[in-house]
Amino acid sequence: MASPIPMTPYNLALRFLGMKELPGHVHNPTIVAMCDLVDSGVHDDETPWCSAFVNYCNWLLGCQRSGSLRARSWLLVGTAIRLEAARPGFDVVILSRGVNAASAAEIAAPGHVGFFSGYNADKKTVSILGGNQGNEVSIAEYPIARVLGVRRLS
Repeated sequence: MASPIPMTPYNLALRFLGMKELPGHVHNPTIVAMCDLVDSGVHDDETPWCSAFVNYCNWLLGCQRSGSLRARSWLLVGTAIRLEAARPGFDVVILSRGVNAASAAEIAAPGHVGFFSGYNADKKTVSILGGNQGNEVSIAEYPIARVLGVRRLS
């Protein structure tokens, strides 16, 4: 009998690919549930939910969570690793957001977080499987220059 494929937060997150926010005053109940896990005061899919998505996938598997809707809160979870050592599974990438972004020490500043999906040193990009990427769960490429940190979760 073949051994089962180990379930990682990354593998679980793949099952949500294509899940989207709903337009107008109607909200995607799955996204609302993800946000509610972290902040019971959120009742919409308009609130930035990238961190809620990562928290939710990790919660379902009993892995480490940040417990915050702030993307940069993930800089305080797990073990710091180099981007070159990252692999899909238990690694998350935290990115800066906006022009003149604050340093990694500014946990309250805007950011983005998702699961590491790939690294392309030649193109100077990192691929991230994440929520709230174009208002949906997707795999998107970001400039390596935006990477604030990579954390390995347990």
